[in-house]
Amino acid sequence: MVNKTMQQLGSSPSVIRELFAYGLQQAKLIGPENVFDYTLGNPSIPAPEAVNQAIRDILTDTPSIAVHGYSMAGGFEGTRAAIAGNLNRRFGTDIKAGNLFITCGAAPALISVIKALAENEESEIMAVAPYFPEYRPFVEKNGARFTVIPADRQHFQIDLAEVEARINAHTQGIIINSPNNPSGVVYTEETLQKLADILRRKGAEYGHPIYIIADEPYRELVYGGVKVPFIPSIYENTIVCYSWSKSLSLPGERIGYVLVPDSCEDAADVFFAVAGASRALGHVCAPTLMQKVIERCVNEMPDLAAYDENRTLLYDALTGMGYRCAKPDGAFYLFVEAPNGDGRAFSQKAKLEHNLLVVPGEEFECPGFMRLSYCVSNDMIRRSLPAFEAMIQSYK
Repeated sequence: MVNKTMQQLGSSPSVIRELFAYGLQQAKLIGPENVFDYTLGNPSIPAPEAVNQAIRDILTDTPSIAVHGYSMAGGFEGTRAAIAGNLNRRFGTDIKAGNLFITCGAAPALISVIKALAENEESEIMAVAPYFPEYRPFVEKNGARFTVIPADRQHFQIDLAEVEARINAHTQGIIINSPNNPSGVVYTEETLQKLADILRRKGAEYGHPIYIIADEPYRELVYGGVKVPFIPSIYENTIVCYSWSKSLSLPGERIGYVLVPDSCEDAADVFFAVAGASRALGHVCAPTLMQKVIERCVNEMPDLAAYDENRTLLYDALTGMGYRCAKPDGAFYLFVEAPNGDGRAFSQKAKLEHNLLVVPGEEFECPGFMRLSYCVSNDMIRRSLPAFEAMIQSYK
């Protein structure tokens, strides 16, 4: 016998993965040049050369046991100190190495925080639609209830009235993802200040802190001088979950962290609960080699020219055809309104008629939209434009 819930999760891949697998199969049959795959958020720009050089140097100048052996459960002191120094320089904070717990990427970071905050079976964690679909199993399979704040379908900021209406005595936290997957929108400082005011007021009303869980793998992926507010500087009860998967193009290396600032209420208890959750889930001792790489490369920044070119090309081309979407300020996604009002139907028609693979917004709890990941080749975008034109014309 097996756990039926886990069996179902394992045997039912997400729509994103199903579309991606379909694209791989079609590429074998008709050639990859005839498949237009906008499904995965898999970085297409290479990691900075400094990262590759750091790997070579570490393998050359560091004893093998130190490269491949265990670190402390929460990570090397030097790695955590380097991250703290980077954050302090950039955001004017006073973060210390002891505020950081190194994780095997952003997903284990989020799961550890959720499990740490799930005080009992009535605990609730909120997320703002549209949201990364894995948030739901992350929450529901780790001891808490999942509550969704409906999308602000006009600006894709946060519907603050809905947040205030849905918070209750069991609300432990709210996941904030900015720049956002799938919309590409950056939440403004004004939005976050107003959210912070609501959480302080409601926390006082219910007698316990309500934490912001800031999911920030796209923090450095912004365009046109847009600034991403550092949420711990706005709201004291913020826990940050971060990954270098996107900023340094290292999704397969699984390296990130949890930051619990001293400003958090019960900061020490929260940190140890995160550490305990990581222990229980087997997520301690993040990859040693990558910890050492991050220590040397923590100040590296991504070269976003290619993503920015793709963003502008795709946005201008689609809006010129008559598609409607919010212009993304960050990440590498375009969230487009389906011209027929049905994201699933559009996705299926585009797949079958044009081998054009887009993810329906229903997956992000925002029906009637579709997500396009533009971390692809510029050439593929250009070749796919006739398919987009044919699709919108078919609905006129």
